[in-house]
Amino acid sequence: MNINGITNNTNIPETMPRTVAQAEDRGYDKASIKQMARSGKIECETCANRKYKDGSDEMVSFKSPAHISPQSAASAVRSHEQEHVSNAYKKAANNNGKVMQASVRIKTSICPECGRSYVSGGETTTQIKYNEENPYGKSFKSADAAGVIGSNFDLKNE
Repeated sequence: MNINGITNNTNIPETMPRTVAQAEDRGYDKASIKQMARSGKIECETCANRKYKDGSDEMVSFKSPAHISPQSAASAVRSHEQEHVSNAYKKAANNNGKVMQASVRIKTSICPECGRSYVSGGETTTQIKYNEENPYGKSFKSADAAGVIGSNFDLKNE
């Protein structure tokens, strides 16, 4: 139909592919697919299958592997690491101690498939000083050392 020079075109363009597999099925070449993945227009298989898991023995989030989108990973990892800091302050308060230092390190990596930078995990380090006038103060140090082992938040690809 043509009304005032405007044609009714029924050829609606295809939507952009969302994954590498969709782009390959639609005939995009490898260079175009890599460029689309790098710019974030499509998600590569590695990024789509990336899972995060906590490696500590504390009761915090990510005890079982879970997928986080690359866009949400930074805030999710920061929030998770803050749980470790909060636990350290609670532990110090409950055992007549004082948190002397708490720091969080956010780790980043480059995806080997699409070349995008992503948050790959985090590491929390805390130092608690216990009141050693208490006869049990020294034993808190050794108990605290056991809790530090394995307290990293590690990336796990499954």
